[in-house]
Formats: sequence, structure tokens, C-alpha cells
Amino acid sequence: MSIKAVVFDFDGLILDTESNEFNSYSEIYKQHGVELPIEVWGQCVGKNASAFDVYAYLEQLVGQSVDREKLHLSKSALYEKSMLEAELRPGVREYLQSAKLMGLRIGLASSSPRVWVEGYLKTYGLLDRFETIRTADDVEIVKPNPALYFKALEDLNVDASDAIAFEDSPNGALAAKRAGMYCVIVPNSVTRQLTFGETDLRIESMEQMSLQEVIVHLGTQR
Repeated sequence: MSIKAVVFDFDGLILDTESNEFNSYSEIYKQHGVELPIEVWGQCVGKNASAFDVYAYLEQLVGQSVDREKLHLSKSALYEKSMLEAELRPGVREYLQSAKLMGLRIGLASSSPRVWVEGYLKTYGLLDRFETIRTADDVEIVKPNPALYFKALEDLNVDASDAIAFEDSPNGALAAKRAGMYCVIVPNSVTRQLTFGETDLRIESMEQMSLQEVIVHLGTQR
């Protein structure tokens, strides 16, 4: 086993935008006297926003049309408020630093738009940590299709069998395994409630195991 690269997802893994997004929509649903089941929401986590029409589902539950523009503004306000004090998930900076010190190639593959991903990376001072950043802008089909990972691996000039993908969602993990990569999942407060398919390792936080320990562990699994 010779790991040469690590490729990170973004939403929910580096910064937990996903839990705040789900909680914001959940609040909108509660205001209408219904609930947004995590099982339903989970089907779209790791994909792009168009994968699930959250307002159509709300209309289905309440049995009438809703003012989508008004609700979107309310949801956005809730989300932005929740993100004001959001911090990077524990261990992210340490993993990126360790990867650099170990001489690993470092990439990012996200189903979100580039402006979204790079905007947050700039805010948290991480934009220059990645040699390549592949987003929804670069492919026709996002995760669980492996196209994003294929592009990132091509940019980094490494084989899939020599790379580890770090993911937080079932759709992301599926994309990584379809690409032929090792996949380590680090679920967040929302995605830990979902059912994952094939993965190589699950940790609850990047503080649970160092990157070096992860690589050693994966080497004993094959």
C-alpha cells in the first residue's frame, strides 16, 4: 500500500454546512406543523441542490401550495444565523497540515458550486491548501457519480488505488468507492443517522485518529 494523495469532500466534512442546512429547513417544516424526515433528506445529501425539491415535499405534506420565495428567504436567514459562529470540523486543519508534511497530494471534490466552496475556503483560510478543487461546475453529473473524483485524481496524477477520499455522506462515499479509492467516512450530526454502503473506515471525528494512524489502519485492511 502506497498512499500518495488525499481528496476531501467539502460540505459536512470540512465545514458542517449540511447540519445547519437541514436544521434550517426542519424549522420551516415545524412552522407548518410537519417534520422533514432525516431519511428523506438524506437521499440528497452529497448531491446538488436540485436533487430534492424541499418545498414540493412540504406542499405534499401540508396538502397545499406554499410561498416558496418567502420560505426561501426565511430559510436563508435561519441558515446564515446558524453559520455565523460555525467552525471547521475538529481535526481538519491538522489533517491538511499532516498531509502536506507527509508529501501527499491534496485535492477537494464537491458536488456544490465552485463559488460556494471557494467562498468558504477563503473565509477560513484554506483555499491555498488544495492543489486541485473540483466542483459541480466541472462535471455533468455529481456524486454519487464518480466523475468528480476521476477529475481530481487526474489533476493530482495519482491512481485511485493510491488515494484516500474523506467523506461524510453515503452518496459521497459511493462516489469514492465507484472511483476505486479508499474511503474514510467522518459523519456529521445529520449524516451519522444515515445508512452507509461500502467504506474502508469510519471515524466520528478527525481528532479520533491522526492521518498517519488512518493510513496505517487502511494498510492492514488489504
